[in-house]
Amino acid sequence: MNYPRTPAKKKAHELAKYLRSENPDYTYLKTVFRYLRTELEISVPKTSTKQLPDVPTESEIQRYYEAVWHTRNVQDMVLIKTLLYTGVRVSELNTF
Repeated sequence: MNYPRTPAKKKAHELAKYLRSENPDYTYLKTVFRYLRTELEISVPKTSTKQLPDVPTESEIQRYYEAVWHTRNVQDMVLIKTLLYTGVRVSELNTF
């Protein structure tokens, strides 16, 4: 038999009123909810395994390097070579 649930926001408000006097921090709340899951016999669903990225073939890598080294746009070539040689992320590289 399914009973109507209290909306999550309202339940959070009720719990906050109950726990506020204890000055809880994140670690404490995390532990409380871990024990609460045990008490209520709630299991944490397993996350699906992440799919690994596709590894480019040797010929794809060769075509990529040829395209970079033979480009006519020098600015793009310098930018891409800097990324390749230093290993920085695109977001970390300031554009000119």
